[in-house]
Amino acid sequence: MHNFFAFVYLVAGILFIFGLKGLSHPESALRGNTSGMVGMGLALLITLFHPDVGNYGWIFLPMLIGAGIGIFIAQNIQMKAMPQLVAAFHSLVGMAAVLVALGTFLIHQAEGTLDNVLMTELFLGSFIGAVTFTGSVIAFGKLQEILKSAPVVFAGQHKLNLAMIIMVFVLGLIFLASKSYTVLVLLTLLSFVIGVMIIIPIGGADMPVVISMLNSYSGWAAAATGFTLNNMLLIITGALVGSSGAILSYIMCKAMNRSFISVILGGFGATGEADDGAMSNARAKGVKEAAVDDAAFMMANASKVIIVPGYGMAVAQAQHAVKEIMHILQEKEVEVKFAIHPVAGRMPGHMNVLLAEADVPYDVVFEMEEINNEFSTADVGFVIGANDVVNPDAKTLKSSPLYGMPILEVYKSKLVFVCKRSMNPGYAGVDNNLFYQDNTSMVFGDAKTTCEKLAAALKET
Repeated sequence: MHNFFAFVYLVAGILFIFGLKGLSHPESALRGNTSGMVGMGLALLITLFHPDVGNYGWIFLPMLIGAGIGIFIAQNIQMKAMPQLVAAFHSLVGMAAVLVALGTFLIHQAEGTLDNVLMTELFLGSFIGAVTFTGSVIAFGKLQEILKSAPVVFAGQHKLNLAMIIMVFVLGLIFLASKSYTVLVLLTLLSFVIGVMIIIPIGGADMPVVISMLNSYSGWAAAATGFTLNNMLLIITGALVGSSGAILSYIMCKAMNRSFISVILGGFGATGEADDGAMSNARAKGVKEAAVDDAAFMMANASKVIIVPGYGMAVAQAQHAVKEIMHILQEKEVEVKFAIHPVAGRMPGHMNVLLAEADVPYDVVFEMEEINNEFSTADVGFVIGANDVVNPDAKTLKSSPLYGMPILEVYKSKLVFVCKRSMNPGYAGVDNNLFYQDNTSMVFGDAKTTCEKLAAALKET
């Protein structure tokens, strides 16, 4: 019987692997998502028949409540809120790991079956889970703009973090020696504080990395829980999520020219706001404002237009209007391409998902490394709500928090139109030199309304 359950869990694990593989490309993402859901459904179903399951009431009631909450959220959540939803889900995984560790300790203490292996698993599960929980809560607060996105830094911050981490492991050793529930609670509470402290110094520019990093933490917390409960599927699933999240975080850090170690340790090397002579000169030039009709005329008479979607498009839900602009331009025999930065929006793949939702063909959507060399051949670069990922200061201004981060080089286009509601800075909290350049004109307004007006103007051009 045990081998049968192990086999089914293995099959579910394989389906999870196929799911991750499918999610690596937009065209196969739906198949990958389906594979993951089938795997989880299979695992859930077979677990209900496990001989250790004794009270179905305490299983089905929480399942019904959780399913109801999940369905409600899925039906009402907007795409622009997806990053903070992911952060919230990560926090739940972390808290689940903490509660399992605390509860399992009490059960085994009452039975007198505590051993060093189990105690180590409980310590790791509680530590990783607590860090994941509070870290995800802080990330949610920053993404939801309940908290300021700017880094919160103070003198001696990293030394304090290091001291707290050392203290947690000292408490872990004491816990192994004493088998004290009080010590387990103390190290858990300290771990909650560490979760806060390692996320608050990470600024908005690095928030997409934080999302994938917390995803990794939640996976390792799940794996630790799997060892605690002796559940092979949790171990497999946690290891897959943990390793894939870590790999994604590394890839994103590389794409942003950030140190992976620096980010996961809480923003080593974070700098303040950028402000030097170059930026002052740019501000002194002022900005040029263009009407929608002006942008429509230049686009209609262009040979190539490259569209750069950003978080502003997500907020306004303008992707369908953008698709209409694409179709109208293509009917006028204008070549249209989309340029996607790896961290555009608030989470990896945010813009790809929005464009796929509007049925924008995959063959006109290009990643940064594929499209950057084409901006110099574009007659018009059209930026919709993007900010930090098109800021030229990332290449030239050493005092900028964005310095060194690869950007979409839209500034090389012959003309640049930027659709924004205002001159407010992006999520990193720094001004954008692109807005002040001679070839750039600002088209102020809500992205959806502006794009709808632009589509109407293009039809008449």
